Amino acid sequence: MTAEASQAGPSAGPASDGLRPLRIALLTYKGNPFCGGQGVYVRHLSRELARLGHRVEVIGAQPYAVLDEGYDGLGLTELPSLDLYRQPDPFRTPGRDEYRDWIDALEVGTMWTGGFPEPLTFSLRARRHLRARRGDFDVVHDNQTLGYGLLGDLGAPLVTTIHHPITVDRRLELDAAENWKRRYSVRRWYAFTRMQKRVARRLPSVLTVSGTSRQEIVEDLGVRQDRIHVVHIGADTDLFAPDPSVAVVPGRIVTTSSADVPLKGLVFLVEALAKVRADQPGAHLVVVGKRPTEGPVAQAMERYGLEGAVEFVKGISDAELVDLVRSAQVACVPSLYEGFSLPAAEAMATGTPLVATTGGAIPEVAGRDGETCLAVPPGDAGALAAALTRLLGDAELRARLGAAGRERVLRHFTWARAAEGTVARYREAMARQARPAPRPPAPADPGLFPGTLADAGAVPVDAADTSDRSDRESRATC
Repeated sequence: MTAEASQAGPSAGPASDGLRPLRIALLTYKGNPFCGGQGVYVRHLSRELARLGHRVEVIGAQPYAVLDEGYDGLGLTELPSLDLYRQPDPFRTPGRDEYRDWIDALEVGTMWTGGFPEPLTFSLRARRHLRARRGDFDVVHDNQTLGYGLLGDLGAPLVTTIHHPITVDRRLELDAAENWKRRYSVRRWYAFTRMQKRVARRLPSVLTVSGTSRQEIVEDLGVRQDRIHVVHIGADTDLFAPDPSVAVVPGRIVTTSSADVPLKGLVFLVEALAKVRADQPGAHLVVVGKRPTEGPVAQAMERYGLEGAVEFVKGISDAELVDLVRSAQVACVPSLYEGFSLPAAEAMATGTPLVATTGGAIPEVAGRDGETCLAVPPGDAGALAAALTRLLGDAELRARLGAAGRERVLRHFTWARAAEGTVARYREAMARQARPAPRPPAPADPGLFPGTLADAGAVPVDAADTSDRSDRESRATC
């Protein structure tokens, strides 16, 4: 779909809050709804904003966001990159006729030198697009791009969502690195976080999804506390709902996790499963994610002889995902850290009892141990195994935690609530910009900003270096 063909029409009548409907540009440099949380956030938030009567134009690059159909004022504008990480040819070299401008050259050069260019290059394309359409939008909402191109005058006030600082991912991956070569690869890949720190400190209005993320943004990115507002996200409680007609499979444990990302803690869950099966041989794990061919998770499965007890599923539909979660006796979130944890909220919404770690913001979502979930310390396979064994063996406890978990989600974590809170912040940002106040000068455009190439992740390494390629591919496609 082209930019011209996909522009949504204006909404008629007042919005649900009785005020004028807003024209919202929702930016997302990566919109995959099946891998990572950014696409999920954009899909559900845009739908609920449209339900409230606002016009939402999602502006994004590949993989493009998937939006719900049937909502007036909701549309997608494709702002294509060179799609360097697409399957089945990730880290590809584009043909000469694919280059359109200097931003494309920057994107390829950064990839060749081991960095991740998309936050920067998408922000530059988005800036150009928004300035050419000045007056079309009341507010611009950036979904964690945090690129230099979003500084200065975009023609409308800017609100930015930071789910959690990517510096947390960087720190945990460095801690898990096995040798100097791996640490070097992690550092050069995450070099774009220097840019994100600089941009975040200059943002007037930041939304985040939990109190834990708010504190991390203050500490890691240096954003002032008074500029950060918590707006909890949630589950689609109409879709993720109990259904007694779906048969529960004895011994089934379900998790949503990326094997290649250490902070997701899947290796600890695999180790825990081996312990659980010593007491309950029928226990098995279904992972919503890509099967690893190497790395700690693959090694743990081989070491404990779990090849037949762990199944990986990928690219399933929403309906298939919901039924999979419903079919489990237990859902598990083994992460070392989460900025929110949509998988926890979605599992609880179905009434499936949850075992979760206390990493990051997970307790804010999952609630107290023994009341709405069983909570264990992150990175502790023994504690995970004990909680899973307890829950698999106690039908009464499963029923109680499942019912209490769904009730907690309905009270606190729905997308309708998230949209209402987000609109309130939009209107505050618009009112603040309407007041006379000095603004810093916009950076020169076009042209590279100081430090652009280095901050995007480019460092002088062999362009043919593909070390740790599978890990970088996993990050890039999510």
